[in-house]
Amino acid sequence: MRRKRNAAGRARPKQITVRMAIPLLGDITGVWEPVEAERKAAWELYAELATRISTVELGPDEGFLREALSSFYSLFGTTRDILRRYGPDVAPRRGPGQITFGALAVTVLNQALRPVLANWHPRLAAYESLRPADVDPVSYERGWEHAAALREEVARVREVLVALANALAEVAGSADLLRPATMPYPPPRRPDGLM
Repeated sequence: MRRKRNAAGRARPKQITVRMAIPLLGDITGVWEPVEAERKAAWELYAELATRISTVELGPDEGFLREALSSFYSLFGTTRDILRRYGPDVAPRRGPGQITFGALAVTVLNQALRPVLANWHPRLAAYESLRPADVDPVSYERGWEHAAALREEVARVREVLVALANALAEVAGSADLLRPATMPYPPPRRPDGLM
């Protein structure tokens, strides 16, 4: 397959196959043949995803759930802005089995992020409203009986966002910004042959 090159000389694929699993929806699979506007939009959204807490794994005693939900929520505004600026060029009409930036971005927002936010944002807000003034927000949040369940949901959405970010990076012709710069690439193989 012929690849175009970006300004840095990095190859950009003419087409990619996208495979993403979205909880409650199922798998999204299709071929994406990006036009230039989609490549630029892909870079913009990728830069947002790569620099947010929403694509970083939260350990059991790390992070703040409110911050994770706020990061998810802010992706709606960011994505809307990108869609408005690039217009219909990032959502051209395509046939069955073909994916566009617009369709992929809106599907992730509406099918992966929106259900989690609709369920958990009001529940967490109600709990937060009961916090005594002498208890710090992090300790109070970690004492919530539903904190572990919300962390599981955040982890599931994170997987979707990482898969989206990987597809966007490939289309944009970008290096993997989600992997720490000090990690070797490709990752070393374990003695049992697994990665």
